[in-house]
Amino acid sequence: MRWVVFGLSLSSSWGNGQVTTMRGILGELARRGHRVRFYERDLPYYRRHRDRINFGALELVLYANWMEARQEALASAAAADIVLFTSFCPEGARIQQECFARCRNCIAFYDLDTPVTLAGLRRREPRILDYLLPAHIPQFARYFSFSGGPILSELIRDWGARGCQALYLGVDPERFRPLPAQAEFRCRLGFAGTYAADRQAKLERYLLAPARHRPEWKFLLAGAQYPATLALPPNLGFFEHLRPDELPAFYSSCDWVLNLTRGEMCAAGYSPSARLFEAAACGAAMLSDAWPGLEDFFRPGEEVVMLEDGGGLEQALRMPPRARRALGRRARRRVLAEHSLEARARQLLAALGASP
Repeated sequence: MRWVVFGLSLSSSWGNGQVTTMRGILGELARRGHRVRFYERDLPYYRRHRDRINFGALELVLYANWMEARQEALASAAAADIVLFTSFCPEGARIQQECFARCRNCIAFYDLDTPVTLAGLRRREPRILDYLLPAHIPQFARYFSFSGGPILSELIRDWGARGCQALYLGVDPERFRPLPAQAEFRCRLGFAGTYAADRQAKLERYLLAPARHRPEWKFLLAGAQYPATLALPPNLGFFEHLRPDELPAFYSSCDWVLNLTRGEMCAAGYSPSARLFEAAACGAAMLSDAWPGLEDFFRPGEEVVMLEDGGGLEQALRMPPRARRALGRRARRRVLAEHSLEARARQLLAALGASP
């Protein structure tokens, strides 16, 4: 089948939490013989941080602006069997409107930021309305949400979504697997994630404050867009950006990997981050904040340790290495069995009635 996808960025992981999921799912489709073309706006900050990656049979089309790409892209979309839009696609709402008017094929939406999307639509935020309008939601043949649970009922009841179902993030176990520890990433506790204002209080509580309290331990923070004014203790190392191919070494080298969920994702629940799945695939021992539905993905106390207070964190960081490694092995087995991106691609194909 022929697929045309309009999305945020496939070429760069800089500040882009969607990228490993989209590369994995679309790459799996291409490996199965589907013809996949991805249209990406050539934005300056992604251009400066292109990843070194071979897309194989997956076709990436970079364009400077929509008017430059419009004629060819719309013709390609009209000839495709399936047109898929993702959240935060630049000018996505405008492109959708043109596709609705010209295309008679299946047009679907994959929301990789569902709680953020719906909160922004309620507040009429321009950055959300740029990629999705409320009136467009009922026009999609399928609405895939990276969040499950009650938010699916809200999408159907309040927004008119058709064919609505969860399509969680996942992991490519060929790329994310246990590796020998590397000295530059060795630490007691590490966190990898783009800066988010609504997550910063948790980062302060569970990473920065423990680092100040335990100067004899090493801590690590990796991620883009953190403010230059952020005061880091001397025993907390900082990496402005780690490419996806660097993350397995990071996860494999930390004694503990920290997972912190953004406010809207935490409130909605059932929104596991790619970080959880990727760290688990690397056999990492994971510490996570608590949110509704976490136990559907990992068993608390057996595959992940849930943070409740500072005392709980201190106790976890003192867990004997043997017990910590056993927890990581159990999490890895769970991920390989249930949360691969190959499984997500099969779920997508089944939902769209496409051939495997």
